[in-house]
Amino acid sequence: MNKTILMDKYPVFSHEIAKSETNFKSVDSIIKYLKDLVEKHPVAEYIAIFDHYQHTKELDEGVISEDILDAKNLIFCFGKQLPNPQILAVRPRSIGVSELKDSFSINFMEAPNEQLQKVVKTWVESLSNN
Repeated sequence: MNKTILMDKYPVFSHEIAKSETNFKSVDSIIKYLKDLVEKHPVAEYIAIFDHYQHTKELDEGVISEDILDAKNLIFCFGKQLPNPQILAVRPRSIGVSELKDSFSINFMEAPNEQLQKVVKTWVESLSNN
């Protein structure tokens, strides 16, 4: 798993999984698995699945890299505290799942809570056959 700073400001974790290194066969199967983990978590709340690929494809000015075959976001929230109004700016959370020719790319922004960040990393790492 790699951490990069996207566009010089967003801390993003990325995990690339070769299709030969996972039992998952599609973006939908990965999203379903992650959604089940969210729903089983004592604090997390499932919100929605956003079909980013379809949305972008339907836009007249939409542009999709030819490497991307499918792309969806699982949207959820871990918020169990509202210490200030600004915390809403980093909620809800999202995990992006993209299918490429020979791999899946899983991406998520760094969470402000280190404990919950570890939970998401564990979920994403569990997608690989180790």
